[in-house]
Parts: sequence; structure tokens; C-alpha cells
Amino acid sequence: MTAVTARPDVVVPRAPRPSTPPSRMRPSAPATAILLVGAAYCLLPVVWVVLAASKSPAELFSTLTFVPSVHLFDNIAELSAYRQGLFWRWMLNTALYAGVGAALSAVVSAMAGYALAKYSFRGKTTVFNVLLAGVLVPGVILAIPQYLLLAQVGLTNTYWSVLLPSIISPYGIYLARIYAAAAIPDEIVEAARTDGAGELRTFVQVAIPMMTPGLVTIFLFQFVAIWNNFMLPYIMLGDDRLFPLTVGLSGLLNQGASQPAMYTLVVTGALLSIVPLVALFLLLQRFWQVDLAAGAVKA
Repeated sequence: MTAVTARPDVVVPRAPRPSTPPSRMRPSAPATAILLVGAAYCLLPVVWVVLAASKSPAELFSTLTFVPSVHLFDNIAELSAYRQGLFWRWMLNTALYAGVGAALSAVVSAMAGYALAKYSFRGKTTVFNVLLAGVLVPGVILAIPQYLLLAQVGLTNTYWSVLLPSIISPYGIYLARIYAAAAIPDEIVEAARTDGAGELRTFVQVAIPMMTPGLVTIFLFQFVAIWNNFMLPYIMLGDDRLFPLTVGLSGLLNQGASQPAMYTLVVTGALLSIVPLVALFLLLQRFWQVDLAAGAVKA
């Protein structure tokens, strides 16, 4: 049996130490405390709404805020019976404004963002700078000019008066432009053109699938913005059967001064109004998870 002796002139490399898996890394106590405080700050109003919506009108102001009760379904039934179910008409109106407006806004943002990211044309930088300036302009400032413009064509107090201003989102176009530039390689676009695909087919079959996670984000941002919008429908609409939830519940709240029972209906309506938003986020979050996983594989 031959003995193996180590030569002094040969350097044996050491095996690399195994890196600590992320699951074994200690969480930072200050960061965890800050996150817990932030979560409590965001969830505390929601908890209050849930508990307040379960109280009767007499209990709403006479008992402790965080004492639960069992009147939630009674309050929902009373809210549903208010003016032959007017609340649910407001809910459908809000879903129409937010769903259709956010979908159209995502489509327009995708087309504009793709064009700004992948095409070269005169004035492209100027258009993008104007777009950035539009991001900084609050929507409240534009409500009165939009009302005057739509009044000239007779579209005020209609569904179109809320839908049309919601289609164009400067922030959505900006996000789509940034995402298209990062997610769509120029080589793939050129390959599609070389294979004979037209510009529309390249956009629909090549660009849109790659931009899906970004478009979902744009859709959610715009959906939440339209769902919570108050000033625009408040100015545009006069018929309460066209109201969204924000304007309708505001009207109920104003009646609370003379009818205290309305406060319970307003709180119950506020609770029901956040349920679709939570459901939508839970439904669409898988697109973000797929995008994060794809980025990890590419890295």
C-alpha cells in the first residue's frame, strides 16, 4: 500500500463554507418591530370597522368601541332594504366604474408605454417629460376642467362622465413604459419582425404576455384609485342612482345628523365596500409571485 505524502509546494484549495440558508438568518428586531407597528396602524381601522358594523345603533355610541356584538347581519339586511336596495346599486356602479375604467386604462397604458419604450420618433423625450409632469398633477385639480369639457358635449350626469376621465393614467403609462423597457428585449421584438409578424401581432402576442405582471399592477393601482375616488363623481353626477359607494355613503353620513341610525348603515356599508378590494388583491397576487420567481431564475 503506497503512502501519500503532502508536497510542500502544492497548495490544496479549501472547500468553500456552506452559506447560511435564508431560513436560518436571524430577523432584525428593530425592523420586525417597525413592521408590526406599521401593520397595527393599517389594520386597526379595519378591525374597528368590523366590530362597529356588528353593533346596533344604540350600542354604537354607548359601548366600548372594541366590544363585539352580533348585529352584523341585521345591519346588512337594513342596509339592503334602504330605498329598495340602493346600496347594492351603488356597489354595482362602483364595480362598473372601477372594473371597466381600470381595464381600459391598463390597455391604453400598455400601448403607450410599449410605444415609448420600443419606438424612436421625433419628440419622444418631450412626450415622456410631459407625461412625468402629468404624474405630479393631482387628479382633484383636473376635476373642474373635466366637468366643463364634458358639460359642453352633454355627458355630465352619465356613466361616461366618470369612465372617460379614468381611462388615461399618466402614472400607469409611466409604469408601463418602465416595465416594457426592462421586460421586453429588443432582440425578441426584432426576431418577431424578421419572422414576418406585424406590429400589432408583435404587440399582442409577444409584448403583452411579457408585460402581464406589470399590467396587473397598473390595473390594481387604477382599480383602487377609481374605487376610492370621491371628487370626480361628486362633481359629475347628480342622480343618486348613478352614485358610486364613496358619494352614496357620504350622503348617508350627512343624514346622520338628523337620523343617528344612519351611522350604523354607513359603517356597515364601509365594511362591505372593502371586501371586493381584499378579494381582488388575493386573486391577482399570484401574478406577482410568478414574476418574482421568474426574476429569481433569470438572476
